[in-house]
Amino acid sequence: MYYKYLADEHGRSQNGNLKYLEGLREIARKFRNNPTETEAIFWKEILQFDKSNYRFLRQKPLNRFILDFYCPRLLLAIEIDGDSHDKKAYQDRERDIYLGYYNIKTIRYTVDQVKNNLEIIRNDLFKTIKERVLIVF
Repeated sequence: MYYKYLADEHGRSQNGNLKYLEGLREIARKFRNNPTETEAIFWKEILQFDKSNYRFLRQKPLNRFILDFYCPRLLLAIEIDGDSHDKKAYQDRERDIYLGYYNIKTIRYTVDQVKNNLEIIRNDLFKTIKERVLIVF
């Protein structure tokens, strides 16, 4: 199974990638250049330089969303949820359902988890990666 062909023809660009709203490209670039403290920690300590053995993208636009971190090969999205997500639980759930339609799994960590339990998160993420390898490949 290869991620480019999971979406129907209306959900894919000409080169087969999942489409996103054009205006999100610039917003995602700004987010990449100005990460939150916890996103910067997560990136540096866990994902940067392919420490997971898989390439993750930061602030990846997909449809009408911007994913904090995304691995297209594993169809895996990672979200770091701050306090603002307490009021957006319904929107987050709807987004996860939409991404699930394309077989993209979303895992969520809180700001507190990233700041206080980085080793537990690392173990959880690597366990999830192993599970995704079995599903996607």
